[in-house]
Amino acid sequence: MSTPTAVHGSTTLVASDLDRTLIYSAASLDLSMPDAQAPRLLCVEVYGHKPLSYMTERSAALLTDLAGSTVFVPTTTRTREQYHRIHLPGPAPRYAICANGGHILVDGVSDHDWQRRVETRIAEECAPLTEIRAHLATTADPAWLLKERVAEDLFAYLVVERALLPGEWVKELAAWARPRGWTVSLQGRKIYVVPAPLTKSAAMHEVARRTGATRTLAAGDSLLDADLLLAADLGWRPGHGELADEGWRAPHVTALEERGGAAGEEILRRFLAAAAA
Repeated sequence: MSTPTAVHGSTTLVASDLDRTLIYSAASLDLSMPDAQAPRLLCVEVYGHKPLSYMTERSAALLTDLAGSTVFVPTTTRTREQYHRIHLPGPAPRYAICANGGHILVDGVSDHDWQRRVETRIAEECAPLTEIRAHLATTADPAWLLKERVAEDLFAYLVVERALLPGEWVKELAAWARPRGWTVSLQGRKIYVVPAPLTKSAAMHEVARRTGATRTLAAGDSLLDADLLLAADLGWRPGHGELADEGWRAPHVTALEERGGAAGEEILRRFLAAAAA
């Protein structure tokens, strides 16, 4: 269990995205150095009896230090089931944010009060998920659509053949979804369609309230992380990902040059330095 540490009378909460921010698939590690100079890796996720996600050993040591000295909160768009496949180094986080803010886990169990608050707000402010799925079914082309999925009965996403996906289709989907209270994000081979009130930042603020945290630090690589970064006191984004591709910036968010696993290491170094300041 992570134990918050007071620094000059304050408690620091670190809310970090996971995939392509702290943990990486073999393809996204971006091991561009000569093989003999590649870092040693720690597997942190197995799926289908095969290793899926990794951290460098240096990242693992840094995360262990961070989780022991701050309120470290994994903050992910993954479902609860997908999150529970990950075994991060260091003490187990007391809190985690899943489903893009739809679930706050406390010691691994979803907080029902928070879950009901989120579902009520979505019902009041957004078109129903059934309408969104029906639109996706009628407009997505089987030539590039591989899978259509629903996550936690909260949002939908498509798995696509990226090379065949027309860029205009994503823009048209976003324009259609926006007045219905939904947002669209393209991440690798996945297109996420998410209710606008479903945000990582709202869940981060709730965890900060519960823990008494007075400072918040955040990191993320995708457009779904933008609200989290904007809501934090300080933030970092890697040199890869959706935010980097868009040239997204904010005054208190540092755009790192590092990419892949090296970015994960640098983000953790920045977290530790800021938490100790």
